[in-house]
Amino acid sequence: SVYNILQFFVKDEHKGKCPNYSVQSQTIQASMNPVPVGDNVTLSSSIPVTMGAWTFNGDLLVFIYPGGSMLSRNKTDGMIFNTTTSSLTITSARLQHSGLYKLEQLNEFSVQFQLSVQERISNVTLSAQRADLVEFNDTAVFMCSVSTGTSLSYKWLAGNLTISSGADVQLSNDGASLTMTKLTRLDKGPYRCNVSNGLGFKVSPPVYLNISYGPSNTSITVMPVKYMYRSGSDISLSCWTDSKPTAMIHWMFDEVLLNQSGSQLELQNVNKNNSGTYKCVAYNPFTMRFNSTSTEIRVMDPITVVVISFTNGPAVLDETFTLQCEVTGPVGSIHWEKNGHPVAPNMTTVFGMDNKTLTLSAVQHSDGGQYQCHAFNLVSNMSSGPFDVQINYGPKKPTIMGPNVVKSGTNVTLSCNAESVPPSLYRWYFNGEMLSNMSEYITPSLTQEMSGNYICMALNHITGKNSTASIMLTVVEQSNPAVEGNLHALTCNITGPTDHIYWMKDDKPLHSDNRTVFSMDNVTVTFQTLNRSDARHYRCLAINAVGNMSSDSYKLLVNYGPEMPIIMGPRVVKTGDNVTLTCKAESVPVSSYKWFFNGSLVSNMAVYMAPPLRKEMSGKYVCEAFNSVSGKNNSASIMLMVIDPIHKVEIAAPMNSAMENDSYNLTCNVAGPADHIYWMKNGELLLADNRIVFSMDNNTVMLSALSHSDAGNYQCMALNAVGNMTSAQYNLIVNFGPETPIVYGPHFGATGHEVVFNCSANSIPPSTYTWWFNDTLVANTSSFIAGPLTFNMSGKYTCMAHNHVTGANSTKATMLTVIEAIESAMIQSNSTPINNENFTLTCAIVGPYDAIYWIKDGMQLNMNGSNTFPYIMEENMLHFTPLTIQSNGTYECVATNKAVHHKSPKYPLLVICKYHPNKSVFIAFLNICIFPHDEHL
Repeated sequence: SVYNILQFFVKDEHKGKCPNYSVQSQTIQASMNPVPVGDNVTLSSSIPVTMGAWTFNGDLLVFIYPGGSMLSRNKTDGMIFNTTTSSLTITSARLQHSGLYKLEQLNEFSVQFQLSVQERISNVTLSAQRADLVEFNDTAVFMCSVSTGTSLSYKWLAGNLTISSGADVQLSNDGASLTMTKLTRLDKGPYRCNVSNGLGFKVSPPVYLNISYGPSNTSITVMPVKYMYRSGSDISLSCWTDSKPTAMIHWMFDEVLLNQSGSQLELQNVNKNNSGTYKCVAYNPFTMRFNSTSTEIRVMDPITVVVISFTNGPAVLDETFTLQCEVTGPVGSIHWEKNGHPVAPNMTTVFGMDNKTLTLSAVQHSDGGQYQCHAFNLVSNMSSGPFDVQINYGPKKPTIMGPNVVKSGTNVTLSCNAESVPPSLYRWYFNGEMLSNMSEYITPSLTQEMSGNYICMALNHITGKNSTASIMLTVVEQSNPAVEGNLHALTCNITGPTDHIYWMKDDKPLHSDNRTVFSMDNVTVTFQTLNRSDARHYRCLAINAVGNMSSDSYKLLVNYGPEMPIIMGPRVVKTGDNVTLTCKAESVPVSSYKWFFNGSLVSNMAVYMAPPLRKEMSGKYVCEAFNSVSGKNNSASIMLMVIDPIHKVEIAAPMNSAMENDSYNLTCNVAGPADHIYWMKNGELLLADNRIVFSMDNNTVMLSALSHSDAGNYQCMALNAVGNMTSAQYNLIVNFGPETPIVYGPHFGATGHEVVFNCSANSIPPSTYTWWFNDTLVANTSSFIAGPLTFNMSGKYTCMAHNHVTGANSTKATMLTVIEAIESAMIQSNSTPINNENFTLTCAIVGPYDAIYWIKDGMQLNMNGSNTFPYIMEENMLHFTPLTIQSNGTYECVATNKAVHHKSPKYPLLVICKYHPNKSVFIAFLNICIFPHDEHL
């Protein structure tokens, strides 16, 4: 060996001693490394060697001794040794000159240098085994070749991205071949191979793949766009599909193939039989794949006839009445109107059969009017002609006109009238006997026996109802009646001689007083000023020497009154209502009554039932009571106010939208007279403050300097003396913003990767968003994906939020710095993991990184070591000091920079218990070292 040769030349006292190799101050330097074939290279020593040698791959090249050197003839062809500097020059270097060069100084140092001689790369070409491929089916195989070049490394590029080996990508032939499976349409290229060695690199021209794909993402466009089409319409269907080459297209209707191909399908003059599912079927003969999509076409006939009928007879007050809307053609919805206003359901107004029937469960006078029904479907609408609903009612209680007291021998006309629609039929009865079938009854010459109760019956042949009233007719003899306040005398007529006459009142003696005066012979008693208290039973008693006799009891009827009438009835009513006014005056005999309105007679009964009231029927109603015996009358009056009800309340807002910080007015529009208007917000009473101001009549609320808190549901309530009504809710939306956006996203990104920016801004309505990079629009959504990143994509990214209602914009920018990506991280080890020995894992990283951390079994390792098993982290190495059974596990290293955390593949560490060169290796199992029963192990 070289060592033995050197020993031959040294003194005896040095023989047998191992040289003290030190490399602290000695190195070998090459003028270049690697070295192109044919170039010269010099290997230099920093310290000349006086006793030593140059070797190449263990073979002696130059033997150096004091004062000279010796070159090996077979190994140093083309080499020059400089004895002064101990340098070695290789001329016209060849590939076989690559290897390990070692320079030794006996007993002092030994240093070595690995020299690489390489051939320059030329003519890099890339070829594909097949260029015409089918998505998902075929495999792409690329071969990269060079005309010249050694020590080659291959890097594959798709576009500007590096292709790495993975599940669907395999590299072979030392990286010169690339195989890609599960191809997609996005894999068309361009592809290039980058071939490099220590002398430089060359990149092949690009190669593209022709990938057939599809059909996919098939869609149908229908023009015009409608949910429902009217019979007779023309419809155009267009089919689009993503396919290469262009797909063949066929059409189906309800799964039946149509004799129609091509991307367009025209439907003309459609009818409801054309309703169904239309399917577009796309076929690619190259990929031999199908794809389809379908759409629903709905065709409907228009409405042709709409009429109203009733189903259960004419409308009768307080009874149920039903109108039916008869429609020819398909019906989607039916709406009803009365006198031009929508009919809304309530407790007595009920819709049935999808609004085809309108039932009035208790018909009122206000239900009368002209009704229309409007029928709608998705392609048409039609209205019925007006249908006049007349409310049949009555007869109400009849009103009888005629005297109550008449003299015998006269004729009397009694008139009967009852409010009724249609007009009533009439019948007059006396003592159960029908006297007349006319509304007016003229009596024959009256006698006292014809005094009594005369009854008028009114009948309505539509409602089937009747009503009666009666009048008490008193027939009196033609004599002076007893009237309160007048002079009245009673005379005792006696046949036969009498000695004395006495008068009895209610069977008690009647005495004279200042109002009661007897004649000289007591035959006559005179009431000077008749009082109603004088109305009693009177008798006179005649006495003579042989006996006495008493007259029959005489009931003295004192006629008086009428006194001031008392009127009962409401003072405020709403239009359309019926009102009953009752008049009563104390009187004997019973008074007859008359009601007057504005000087006109409206009734001759004590009870006045007014017809449905109108506003012009407001005023003073006078009741006059008349006593036909006393000849007196008296009257009283009542003021009746007829007020329109509030029948509609709604909130009106300006046409312009409500903007934050602007003023905004809401107006309460009331149909009908309102005495008061109140405002509510979200169900609570709205009160004035420094920003909320009400107009004088409260019909307008003015909101100044609108804020978010002003948004909500507003209602106004209108009141008058006959009722109140509240408007529907008005949802006030206060438009504002956008406020300053909030941007979420990283500040650093890695080349070849993507980053996601999200932008949000508080705004009503929601804002639209655009993203800008260096004043260039890059996205019009709130979320923006940038990438794959390149260095020139560093800079300011600005999100702009825009509110199309307020017209305002707001922006927020973020800075992105693109840094070089970490291409790979791999755990390596060059020794066997043996229990109780030191062991090192190295994280080999390609690409710049800032830090490394280690993970064991999914948990990050602490920088300060572990109590369970000892380790030390040093730069990119994990040292186990020493290995223990607890070191077993799955390890990962993670390289980080400001942009990414790149994790290595998992590295399983299995600690070997002990090693014997002639026996098996025993490993840890369940963290226990298991050995066979051999004491020598």
